[in-house]
Amino acid sequence: GISVIIFYCAKWLSVIVNNPKQTTKRNMMRISLFLLALAPAIITGFSVHNEGAVSRRESFTKTASLFSGAVAAGVLGVPASSWAAVSEETPRVTTRMGGLLEKYQDSRGWIIMAPSGWNKFDGEVGAYDIKWQDLVDPTDNIKLSSTPVKSTTTSIDALGPVADVGASLAAKRNAKLIRAEERQTDGVLFYFFDFALDDGTHQMLQLCVNKGKIWSLDANTLEKRYSKRKEMYDNILGSFSPKLS
Repeated sequence: GISVIIFYCAKWLSVIVNNPKQTTKRNMMRISLFLLALAPAIITGFSVHNEGAVSRRESFTKTASLFSGAVAAGVLGVPASSWAAVSEETPRVTTRMGGLLEKYQDSRGWIIMAPSGWNKFDGEVGAYDIKWQDLVDPTDNIKLSSTPVKSTTTSIDALGPVADVGASLAAKRNAKLIRAEERQTDGVLFYFFDFALDDGTHQMLQLCVNKGKIWSLDANTLEKRYSKRKEMYDNILGSFSPKLS
C-alpha cells in the first residue's frame, strides 16, 4: 500500500542524505525511475477526485508535485537541493563558427546564435514564434516556439527523467532516439534530444521552462546532410537562453 511505498522512498532518501558522496548520478536515475514506476499507485492513493484516465505526462507531473511538496514541507527530511540531478553549469555557446552564426537578441528577452544569411520568419500562430530557414533548401530550418505553463511548473524535469521523455517522444514520432542529454545553463535546466525520423529527416530538439513558458527549439535537416549540419545545430541549440544574462 501507500505506507510501503513511503517507507522505501524514505529509506532511499535517507541513504542520499547520509552518504551524499556515494550517491552517484546512476543511483539518482534509478531512484527517479522507481518513483516513475510507482506513479499510478501514488496518485491513486492520494487522489481525492476520480478524474478518469490520466496521461503519462500528467501522472508524472502530479507525482513530481506530490514529492516536491513533501520535500518542501520537510515531511521526508530531505533538502530540496538533493533532488537536483544536474548541479554543474554548462556555459552558453557563443561561437560564431567563422561567420556561420550571428548573435540574435529578441526584445521579448531571449538570445540565440542564429544562422547567418538564412531567411527569418516571425510568428505563425500554432506553429512557431520565430523560424530561420536555409535559402537553398527549406528542409534545413530552425524553429523556436513557446507555450504557457502553470506558474507551479518551474523546470522541464516535471516531465520526468530525460531518457524517459526522449523514448516517449521517439515512440510518438516513429523515430529513432540517437541522444538524450541534459544540462544546466544560467540556472535553467535543458533537455536535449536527437532523432532520426523514418521519413528521411533528422531533428534535434531542446526543451526548457522559464518565465512561465515551456520553450521548444528544434533544428531540422535531411538525414543525408545531418553530418554536415550537426556541429552548427549543436552550437545553435547550445547558444539559446530564454533569459538575458
